[in-house]
Amino acid sequence: MEFLQKAFQLFNEYSSLFLYGIRITLLISLSGTIIGLVIGLFVGGIRAVKIEIRDKRLIKISKKCIHILTGVYIEIFRGTPMMVQSMFIYYGFLRPVLGWNVVNSGIFIVSINTGAYMAEIIRSGIQSVDNGQTEAARSIGMSSLQTMFYVILPQAIKNSFPSIGNEFVVNIKDTSVLNVIAVTELYFQSTRIAGSTFNSTLPYFVAAVIYFVLTYSTTLILKLVEKRLNKTVSSYPSSQTIPNNILQRGE
Repeated sequence: MEFLQKAFQLFNEYSSLFLYGIRITLLISLSGTIIGLVIGLFVGGIRAVKIEIRDKRLIKISKKCIHILTGVYIEIFRGTPMMVQSMFIYYGFLRPVLGWNVVNSGIFIVSINTGAYMAEIIRSGIQSVDNGQTEAARSIGMSSLQTMFYVILPQAIKNSFPSIGNEFVVNIKDTSVLNVIAVTELYFQSTRIAGSTFNSTLPYFVAAVIYFVLTYSTTLILKLVEKRLNKTVSSYPSSQTIPNNILQRGE
C-alpha cells in the first residue's frame, strides 16, 4: 500500500511530464497506424494482384518487378528491429538530409514499419474473400479497379479489422523504442523522471500502469467498433455499396 501511495504521489508531482509523454505516444502511434494502414492497403492490394496467363508480356514483367520490390520492402521492415530502423533512418537520412524533428521522424518510422505488417494483413484479408465475389462483380460490368475498391477491399478490411486494431495496440507499446532518437514519449519521460528522482522503480511502475491503461482501453474500444462493423456491414456487393452508375452499366 505504501508503494502505491508513493507511486501516486510521484505521478501527481510529475503529471505534466507523464501527460506530455502520453500525448506524444498517442500522436505517434495513432498517426503511424493510420498512415501505415494506407501504405498497407496500397502495397497489399498490389501484392494481391495475380499474374494471369492472358496478361501481355510487358504487364507480366511489370507485375513481377512490383511484386519483388514490395516483397523486399516487407521483408526488410519485418525482419529488422524498429530500434535499428529508427537509428539508421533518422541519423542517416531524416535529420541530416531533410532536417526533420524527432516527432515527425518518429511518425514516419512507425508508419513505414507498420505499413510492412499492414500489407501482409491486407493481402491475407483480400485472399480470404471468396473468388465468387470477384466473378459476380465482373459479371455486372465492373472493372478490376472498381471490383477491388467497391467489393474486395471493404470485405478484406472487415475481415482483417482485429489484426489492424492489434497493430495500433502494438504501436502504443513500440513507440518506446523511439527514445533512442530522443522522442519525448512516455518511456523517455519516465527515464527523465527516474534520473531526477534517483529512483528507477517508481517512475517505470507508473509508466507500466499507464501503458496498460492505454492498451486495455484501446482494446475495449476496438472490440466495440468491431461489433458495430459486424452489425452494420452486410454482404458485398450490394446496391448500397456500389454506385448507381456502375449498377446501370450491368443492366
